[in-house]
Amino acid sequence: MTLERLLLLLGVGFLVANLRILRDLAWNVRRRRSALLVWPSRRPPFFPVIVLIGAALGVLLITNLAMGRLQIGPLFGETMMFAYYAGALPLSRAVRRGFYTDGIWTDTRFLLYGAIGGLTWREGAEVTLILIARARGVALRLVVPGGHYGAVRRLLRDKIATHAIHFAGTGLDLLAHDERDDV
Repeated sequence: MTLERLLLLLGVGFLVANLRILRDLAWNVRRRRSALLVWPSRRPPFFPVIVLIGAALGVLLITNLAMGRLQIGPLFGETMMFAYYAGALPLSRAVRRGFYTDGIWTDTRFLLYGAIGGLTWREGAEVTLILIARARGVALRLVVPGGHYGAVRRLLRDKIATHAIHFAGTGLDLLAHDERDDV
């Protein structure tokens, strides 16, 4: 595989990643009014490195354009990577994590209350809510700031009490268990 084809393939992958982030931003704008309990997303651990990669890709892109290297594959790949590191990834921090009227925005994506098949807590250096997606069996995490821990537990109990979150059918259902105790 030549370098041109590899950069074109990377460009397609980064295009998909950029479109997913733009979709999340659009969904977040639509859902902003329905926020129940939200907080800013955490800063990625290596955020300065991400910004530095974006700047380096910008310099590379400008250099290639100035020198007349206009091959479509490399130009597309470099542009998509630059858009991801310098634009989309920093903008993705604008999505506020937490609870909305129709679901929970986890650290990675939005999950409707009806799609939650189970939940648990991991308490350590940071408090983390682990949600199990019913259909896919995927575990999603949401780091909960310490000041919101009690409010999140109350909100989860309310959603379980109104059957927005329902665990029946996810295991042995003996009907002798109050689901609100799972919070």
